[in-house]
Amino acid sequence: MGEQPLARKRMIFYASGNFSANVMAQMFAAYIVYYYVDILGARPSHVGIVMVVHGIIGAILNPLFGYVSDRYRTRWGRRIPYIAFGSIPLAAVFTLVWFPLAPQSSIIYYFFGVVILFDILYVLVILNYSALFPEMFITIRERAAAASWKQMFGIVGMLVGVALPPLIYSKYGWESMGLAFGLCSAVFLLVTAAGAKERKNVNATKPIHLAKALRITLRNRMFVIYVIGGFLVQFTFALVPAAIPFFNKYVLNAPEQANTYMLGLVFLTAIPSVYVWAHWTTKYGPRRSILGAIALYMASLLPLLFISTSAATYVTSLFIGFSLAGLMVLLEILLAEVIDQDEVKSGARREGMYFGMNGFIIRWGVSLQALIMSFLLEHTGYVRDAAQQPELAVFGIRLMLAGIPIVSLLFAFVCFYRLKIKS
Repeated sequence: MGEQPLARKRMIFYASGNFSANVMAQMFAAYIVYYYVDILGARPSHVGIVMVVHGIIGAILNPLFGYVSDRYRTRWGRRIPYIAFGSIPLAAVFTLVWFPLAPQSSIIYYFFGVVILFDILYVLVILNYSALFPEMFITIRERAAAASWKQMFGIVGMLVGVALPPLIYSKYGWESMGLAFGLCSAVFLLVTAAGAKERKNVNATKPIHLAKALRITLRNRMFVIYVIGGFLVQFTFALVPAAIPFFNKYVLNAPEQANTYMLGLVFLTAIPSVYVWAHWTTKYGPRRSILGAIALYMASLLPLLFISTSAATYVTSLFIGFSLAGLMVLLEILLAEVIDQDEVKSGARREGMYFGMNGFIIRWGVSLQALIMSFLLEHTGYVRDAAQQPELAVFGIRLMLAGIPIVSLLFAFVCFYRLKIKS
């Protein structure tokens, strides 16, 4: 009994870092296109190109940093030094994303530079943070408990990073908003670095070249199935919140605060729901549970294709929040199970490489989101800050919010149905 409070304390310290990871990731995904296109006046096509380059660089860095991290050794561990020394620079650059230190004529070049620098630091810190999870927590019960804490912090981070910005930037400006969230992100990451603990005597990766390590990882059939399904799910995590400001402003004709209300309901519902999903994961297993979560998520998005009132949107948000909680808990547990199976075959722990390759794939989701949004906005007659958008533009916004995510989730369901893990 004496060890249980210590174990719970360690879970909470570790989980707190997910607040920072989600504040930055979700705020970036939800508002970066809206801020640079609708507020600063950059061309949607130019922003889309930058986001593709950002995706390419981030995708390359994920497996590279993961490979190095697996082989890295210090007296503090393999992962913790990256978190401890990278947190403050990461938070500082994230703040600069929301400070347009360039004239409007060259804003796209500033956007390119600061986004790439942010991406490098984000991958370096958050990849190593994520790779700690399967090493620190071993059993399904431990992982379900730790994942529920982690996703509780993560959902609060999403709530703060996606739902609160309209309240702050509408009153104090985008720069003040960026500074506030940058400071919060630094604090929570440093708490994680101080409280996390790596296991001793972990099997190291064998001294093989990067190319061979990549081939071995991609030959793991269960990992390939997992990562395709995970990409399809997490792509919707990028597209749905990014489409919400356009949906509220141009479909519902609602004020900026409607973004806060809608996303707030999603995440406030999700916070207690993570513990429900953790219980179901322990009882039914992660594979069956994620199939249920995907089905519920699709059903909850469906009404957004046709509803036209704020009240109906808010009701729909409650169901989205419940299903979202399940997916956030289960994706990481399933990846940890795939990594465990690899250790049985290879004799080495390779969390960094697997999380890196997972990051390589899923990072394309933000770029794909930006491409889809920029294409639909440019080709459906969207007019910046117009009092009324053309019908085709409204239809395009509904596709971004619900139609395309539902199709993506349908394919994700098929992937996870085919996933066979021993749990």
